[in-house]
Amino acid sequence: MQISLKATPKPSNQKSDCLILLLTSDEAAKKAAIADETLAKLVHSLNARGDFDGKNAQTLLLPVCKDISAERLLLVGLGKHDDLNDRSYDKAVAAMFNALKQHKITGASLLPSEALSASLELTRALSGIARIAETSRYHYSTSVSKKPEPTLKKLTILCAGNSATRAAIAEGQAVGQGINVARQLGNLPGNYCTPSFLAKEAKALGRKHDKLKVSVLEEKQMRELGMGSLLSVSAGSDQPAKLIVMEYSGGRKSAKPQVLVGKGITFDSGGISIKPGAKMDEMKFDMCGAASVMGTMTAVTALKLPINVVAIIAASENLPSGSATKPGDVVTSMSGQTIEVLNTDAEGRLVLCDALTYAERFKPAAVIDIATLTGACVVALGKHASGLYSNDDAFAQRLLDAGNKSSDRAWHMPLWDDYQNQLDTPFADIANIGGPEAGSVTAACFLSRFTKNMTWAHLDIAGTAWLSSPKGATGRPVGLLTQYLIDCGKA
Repeated sequence: MQISLKATPKPSNQKSDCLILLLTSDEAAKKAAIADETLAKLVHSLNARGDFDGKNAQTLLLPVCKDISAERLLLVGLGKHDDLNDRSYDKAVAAMFNALKQHKITGASLLPSEALSASLELTRALSGIARIAETSRYHYSTSVSKKPEPTLKKLTILCAGNSATRAAIAEGQAVGQGINVARQLGNLPGNYCTPSFLAKEAKALGRKHDKLKVSVLEEKQMRELGMGSLLSVSAGSDQPAKLIVMEYSGGRKSAKPQVLVGKGITFDSGGISIKPGAKMDEMKFDMCGAASVMGTMTAVTALKLPINVVAIIAASENLPSGSATKPGDVVTSMSGQTIEVLNTDAEGRLVLCDALTYAERFKPAAVIDIATLTGACVVALGKHASGLYSNDDAFAQRLLDAGNKSSDRAWHMPLWDDYQNQLDTPFADIANIGGPEAGSVTAACFLSRFTKNMTWAHLDIAGTAWLSSPKGATGRPVGLLTQYLIDCGKA
């Protein structure tokens, strides 16, 4: 989408298909000033009649209005001035783009609320508009005959263009495009998106950017490295596993990288511990951790962040066959720790632990793994917040802050030693499940056994990576991850 900035002394004179006003309830009710007298008079009369009160995400589309040059006028409520924050603003902007899409508007001019400078930084608001402009255009069409085109082609934001506001727009668009990459990969069927397909997509991204080096480890190389845990998951599939490594060099050569590790189970049947048939089709989404890493790297390279980032994707299918790993089998991880596989449907941690051990060679500043890991996390947090575990509270807080800024929230979960003994087994160093209690916590405890030498966080996105209705990948937590990396670049 083409997004431009234009200062205008009288927005009511701006010609376009649609003029959009973002208004707090205070502005709608004359408790705060609207500089353009023509617009102020109209808004206040609508408020007095009870047609528009400015509550959050309220929209009202009007046809041709007297003394207004635009063909239509769209009013969008931001809610009370004192309640305005990142999340409520993004909710209102999403409602705005939904209204534009519903009415097939092709070009629009947008006047941000004059309350922004006091309640919310203008640059944050502009970044949010640009991000949601991109995500609102996404529509899955790869395997369907009907391929609708996005209707909104051009958006003019009526404020001064300077280096800060232009950078905010570019940032928002890059993040939005990264989110769409993650959504697209997540939505692809399992017979389209295989481990080999993910590897090809990573290589294609690498060819676009000089500072991005992409390499792919095949099963033979993984076997030589001792990745018995990861390979135990791919053993039942005809599709070979891939360990995809993307190295972005935007910072000083001596600077330690931030490392992202994504779970890329492109289809998860549960293996021998097979899942119920209901909703098994949604197990194509079990690679959404990997998809979010791909989306984040898309944004990082577009923004040319001045930091070093390494992304590692452990990609595999998890299927039953005569060669598949069986419950009770013991495998040896790259770290040398032995693992009793009590449940082959707890496979995500088996691929992640070897990828995390591999990450040590990059001497990371910090490591974040991202995985649709446990149904227990969905039970605990639902679809609103990703579960966050970390061995460093200060690091965890930085991720929480990034989530709040990007409207991609996480919740800090406990990683106490009390839970560790649930993973005890007499037949190996560690079991891959810890019993029925605290399943999300014990999964994180399992991963913590492989990250003792690193500053590490784990994001369990099982509840936030996709929705069952309307069905589709969300692209989370690309927003959180990219915001964290942007913050790292400013530190």
